[in-house]
Amino acid sequence: MPRASSLRAPGNQGVTFVELFFDLVFVFAVTKVTAVVAHDLHLWGVLRAVLVFWMIWWAWTQFTWALNPADTNNAVVRIGTLVATGVTFMMALAVEDAFADGGLRFVVPYIAVRFIGLGLYVRVTADQADQLSAVRVFGAASLIGLAVALVGGFMDPDIRFWVWLFVIVLDFTAAIVGGRREGWGLHAAHFTERHGLFVIIALGESLIAAGVAASTASRGAAIVALGSVTVVGLLWWSYFGWLKDKLEHAMTAVTGSTQSRLARDVYSLIHFPLIAGVIGVAVGIEEMVAHPFEALHGEEVAAFAGGIVLFVGSAAAACRRALHRLLAPRLILMAAFVATFAFIPHPSPATALAAAVTALLLLAVVEARPSASR
Repeated sequence: MPRASSLRAPGNQGVTFVELFFDLVFVFAVTKVTAVVAHDLHLWGVLRAVLVFWMIWWAWTQFTWALNPADTNNAVVRIGTLVATGVTFMMALAVEDAFADGGLRFVVPYIAVRFIGLGLYVRVTADQADQLSAVRVFGAASLIGLAVALVGGFMDPDIRFWVWLFVIVLDFTAAIVGGRREGWGLHAAHFTERHGLFVIIALGESLIAAGVAASTASRGAAIVALGSVTVVGLLWWSYFGWLKDKLEHAMTAVTGSTQSRLARDVYSLIHFPLIAGVIGVAVGIEEMVAHPFEALHGEEVAAFAGGIVLFVGSAAAACRRALHRLLAPRLILMAAFVATFAFIPHPSPATALAAAVTALLLLAVVEARPSASR
C-alpha cells in the first residue's frame, strides 16, 4: 500500500481519463433524470426529479473536490474512482424508482459514493494538516445528512420527499461549515475544467437525445433537430465563449477560505441550476422532435424556455458572484424571450426554436463587444 502522501498530485494536474469516465456515468444518471421529467411534467413530478438530481449532483461535486488534489494516475486513486463509477451506475439505474419501491436501491449507492469520496479525500490529504482538518469538518457535518437520506429510503414515497428535502438543507449546512475553513488548497484550473467538461457532456447528451429521436421520425423532425443543435450550440457559446475563462481567472486570483467559498458558491451551488437548465432544454427538445408539427403544451414550453433561462441566468449569477458584474443584457434578453410565450402560449416547435435562436444569437452578438467581456 503506498504512503498517503503519494496519493497527492505532484503539481497542477490536468483532467485525466479516469475522471472523464467517472463523469460520463454521472451524466448517464442525469439522462435518467431527464427521462423522469419527460414522463411526468407536472409540478410534483418535476419537484421530485429536482430533488433526486440534487443528490446526484452533490455526490458528483463532492467527488470532484476529492479528486482535485489527488494524483489520478495513482493506482489507489484510480481503483477508488472506478469502484465509485460502478456504484454510481447502480444508482443511475434506480433513478426512475427513487420515489417508488426503489428508494433504497437509489439511496444506498448514493451514500456509498459519498463515503468513497470522503474516504479518498481523507487519504489524499493525510499529509496536509490544514486540508485534512477542513475535509474532516465537512465530512463530519455531512454524516448527518447521509444518515437522514438513508432513513428516507425506508419511508413512504410521499414522506420520503420531505425527508430528502431536509437532506438538501443539511447538505447546504455542511457546505457552509466546510467553506469557512482555510485549508482546502484547490487547484483552480483543474477544478474549473472538471465543471466545464461536465457542462459540455450534459449539453452533448441533449444533442444525442435529439439525434436518436430524429433518426426514427419524419423529415420534419430532422429539421427540428437541426434547430435544436443550433440552440445547444448557442448555449455552449453563452458559457464557453468568454465566461468560463473569466470564472477560472477569478478562482485563481484568490486563496484560502475566500477561494473555497467562491468554488462552493460558483461551481458546487450555482452550477446545479445551470445543469438543471440543460435537463429542461433536453426535455423540450425531445418533445419537439417527437411531435414536430404539433403545438407545444404549457409544460413543454416551460421545460424548454425555463431550461434556457436557467442555463443563461445561472451563468450570469456565477459571473455576479465571481466577478461582481451584473450581465444586464442577459437578463433583458431572457426577459424578452420569456415574454414571447406570453403572446404565443402554445407555439409550434419551429416558433419556439426561432425565438430561442434569436435571443441567444443576440446575446452572443452583444457580448462579443470588447467592453462586454472585459
